[in-house]
This record gives sequence, C-alpha cells and structure tokens, in this order.
Amino acid sequence: MTGLGGINKSSDGVVLGLAQLQLPNVETTADLSRQTTKICDMVAKARRNMSTMDLIIFPEYSLHGLSMNTDDTIMCSIDGPEVMAFRDACRHNKIWGCFSIMERNPLGNPYNTGLIINDDGAIVLNYRKLHPWIPVEPWEPGDYGIPVCDGPNGSKLALIICHDGMFPEMSRECAYKGAEIMIRTAGYTAPIRHSWTITNQTNAFCNLMYTASVCMSGSDGTFDSMGEGMIVNFDGVPLVSGGGRPDEIITGEVRPNLVREARQIWGVENNIYQLGHRGYVAVKGGARDCPYSYMTDLINGTYRLPWDDKVIHKDGTLHGFEKPLREYAGNIRKSD
Repeated sequence: MTGLGGINKSSDGVVLGLAQLQLPNVETTADLSRQTTKICDMVAKARRNMSTMDLIIFPEYSLHGLSMNTDDTIMCSIDGPEVMAFRDACRHNKIWGCFSIMERNPLGNPYNTGLIINDDGAIVLNYRKLHPWIPVEPWEPGDYGIPVCDGPNGSKLALIICHDGMFPEMSRECAYKGAEIMIRTAGYTAPIRHSWTITNQTNAFCNLMYTASVCMSGSDGTFDSMGEGMIVNFDGVPLVSGGGRPDEIITGEVRPNLVREARQIWGVENNIYQLGHRGYVAVKGGARDCPYSYMTDLINGTYRLPWDDKVIHKDGTLHGFEKPLREYAGNIRKSD
C-alpha cells in the first residue's frame, strides 16, 4: 500500500473508507428514518473527507442497531425508501458504497442483507448473510450464495458479513470466484477482538486477497461495539488498523494488480491454487480429487460431527427466541 492511506492515489489503486459508525438505537420508523439520513450524511462526509476515495464501507447493523428487533414495520426492502436514499447518496456524491439492511422476508424471519452500490447509484451486489451469529441472531440463513462484482478502478469485490468471516470456506469461496478485495462488515463487541484480527489476517493470506473489515463503534447504552476497522494485505500483514472512535472513517489504498501478480507467480504459499492441485511436483497437474469428507458430506446432506449428539445449543431459546418448527426451504436464487 502506498500514498498515505489514499491521499496520494496510485493509478491502479482503490481507496477504501471504513466508517466506524456510532452504534444507534432503532426501535421505530422515525428512528429508522433518522439513521438513514445519518448514513447518507456520512456518505457525503466521506467524499468531502478524501476526494480520492472510491468506496465507503458501512458496518453491519449500521441502519438497525443491535437490538435484534424483527418488527416488520422497521424492516427494509431492496426497492424501499432507505435503499433508494443510499443509492441517491452514492450517485450524488459520485462514490461507491457498501450498506447493511435487515431485509423483510414474507416467508419467514428477515434476512441480514448487504448491498454494494456503484457511483451511478446502481445496486451491483446483493448478499444475504449465510451464517447468522447463532444462537444470538434470528436472521434467516442466506439463499443467494456468495456473489462477486466488478468494483471501482477495475477491481473485483466480494462481501461477507460478520460471523461469516469465522468460516474459512467463506473467504475461500470469495477468492475462488475471483474477488481481489473481500469486504467484511460487522457489529461485533469487544470479546471478539482477537478472533476478529486473526481471521481477517488469515482470510487474506490463505487466499492471496485483500480484506477490508469494519465494525460498529461506541455504545447504545446496552452493547459496546468495537470499531476496529482494518485493511489487511494479501500476505496477511495489516496495512491499516483503526481504534474505537465512533464515526471515524479509516482510509487506505489497495492495489489489486499486486493480488493478480501474486496469484500468477507465487509458487510457495499459493495455497488457493494448490488446494486443487495437490503435490504437482510429484504428479502431473497435481491431485484434483476431494479428500475432505466434510465437503462431500455437506453436498450429500450427511454432515455430522463425531460429537453432534453432545452439542448443547441447537436453537435460540437461550436468547429468548422461540424454537423454530419450519424447515429450511433451500436456495431460492443461485449466486452469480
């Protein structure tokens, strides 16, 4: 990374802004409207803050807060006024944006949805969180897979949300589909700080991919989110690390061309290539089978741990949610 966090932008660079947004309380439609306005104001702040910024990234829960309130009156739709306001803000300020909403689901619990909107105000990526932070979160598991999209200055972007990043399969899928920058938005609180740091680093290194991650920040009177925006290089070394100051925008430049170069010329530690070409020094092209029983069991619907029967928490009743009776319906729409 060069250029003092994006002030002096390289011709092939992408300047990212990580908004450590103050954790809000959102219980009513009026609260929702006020928070929508604040986020749009922060988009404008980002543009004023740094003229070279390409993409401003808002944390998970930036619109709804951490209450886990599933009241339908404050849920959002992709074509609703909140998303339209975000689209207008990106278009007006000529900047890309990454946003978080809790999306109304007429068939069950709401989705935890992330959107990437380009500088023309068009939605270019729509992702529903695959791994809600159970047993704490009530959201419907995502059914869109893990889409990727073309990003600013010729980059390729992917988006995952919070707990998703604790599963190495998520970042591997992002890279496998071509992402050079993986965004991870979160609402995490301080007990997760160490896990947050090491997974952001390993997700980057194991996949030769930049990771750009940010949490909510500050207190809502009950919860204390940690901020901790960070950009990690594709070799796993942190490039930028934020603290816990609410509403601070952490900035940094990444250079996808260097990711492409590493993926092409690295031999040792080109792990994402080597996964599918095991032992290519010994056998032509390497072994291309699947030696992992958990992968084949997932595909066959037979995933089962040796200690499966001893797992205590298998629903959300500990956190006040009713035990679900409805089976998962499966994918509605495959990812791109």
